[in-house]
Amino acid sequence: MRFVGLIAMLAATLLAGPAMAQSKAMEEAAKAGQATKQRYTPPPTTDLENTWLLDLSSGGRVSIWLRPDVAPDMVRRIKNLTRRKFYDGLTFHRVIDGFMAQGGDPQGDGTGGSDLPDVKAEFNYLPHVRGAVAAARAQDENSANSQFYIMLMPRLSLDGKYTVFGRVLEGMQYVDAIEKGEPPANPTRILHAYIAADNPPPYRAEAAPAPVTQEAPVTLPGTKPAAPARNSRPRR
Repeated sequence: MRFVGLIAMLAATLLAGPAMAQSKAMEEAAKAGQATKQRYTPPPTTDLENTWLLDLSSGGRVSIWLRPDVAPDMVRRIKNLTRRKFYDGLTFHRVIDGFMAQGGDPQGDGTGGSDLPDVKAEFNYLPHVRGAVAAARAQDENSANSQFYIMLMPRLSLDGKYTVFGRVLEGMQYVDAIEKGEPPANPTRILHAYIAADNPPPYRAEAAPAPVTQEAPVTLPGTKPAAPARNSRPRR
């Protein structure tokens, strides 16, 4: 009987071995899953290093809270380009009423970007609510570069498909006032972009341009006025 009991104990040990190994593997996988879902503490809304300021020709300064805790690469790109004065003078080239305002393209038509490499996707849990700021991209999920958009109204169907990297804290009325259109007839421009930690000057409205008088072209005998040059459009 003692021999039979010993055999039974050995059999139980052999059977338990794989089960214990599987249980340990599942526990390690669970721990790994928890690590990937870990949420880092966001910077305070008063953190000047993570406050992006956009002075708009639509009438005022927009203050945007940057979120390096969820999109560190895109926030790093925004800071880099801002400190290079890349955004100064660029327009909002695609603005859909009740949806979003898109800008940050030096070409002004949605086909351009900076001279820096594209930024990989950093999809996160931040929702596309009113005032959310996210990276625009092409079909490739990893094609974000310099372009961004600001949500005018919630569109939660975009969640998890674009990198949300900030949110408007102040000045949403100036975002609402951005000229609408695809493209707008008179597009709103970013007069200046700053990182608040760089001690930017107060907002100053754009000076009205001086009136331009245009003289009639002089036509020489036997000639015709030259035709205006056509603007080439970059291929999409």
